[in-house]
Amino acid sequence: MPFLPKRQLGKSGPKVSALGFGAMGLSASYGKIDDNEARFDVLDRAVELGSTFWDTSDVYADSEDLLKVWFERTGKRDRIFLATKFGVSIADGKPAIRSDPEYVRQACEKSLKRLGVDRIDLYYCHRVDKVTPIERTVAAMVELKK
Repeated sequence: MPFLPKRQLGKSGPKVSALGFGAMGLSASYGKIDDNEARFDVLDRAVELGSTFWDTSDVYADSEDLLKVWFERTGKRDRIFLATKFGVSIADGKPAIRSDPEYVRQACEKSLKRLGVDRIDLYYCHRVDKVTPIERTVAAMVELKK
């Protein structure tokens, strides 16, 4: 039986686990990466405990790719409210903050492909680009919904 209580997102959004699962720790962000089976065990246990709100990012090493394989193995994509982020571009090994419309579109397309999904439930900006007006970023995000 799941341990995590559910909460509704906003006034009319879906019910998700009150505690989200952050996938950053599955990647290289905190040291040595476990083998895939050990990481799949973590994801399996998160679901067993009732975790349905999962957060990742395009800069969390291979976490989006790992989630794709897990979704394919388990068929549990529809049980997960999937959030991922854009805003940090890695070019030539150097991070850059970006939220210009072209980057937002490209980053979303790449995340969809890496995750192996046709939708992202929550797509948000990881870091604010001080050069691009936020209105342009938001307009690009609105276009993605269409």
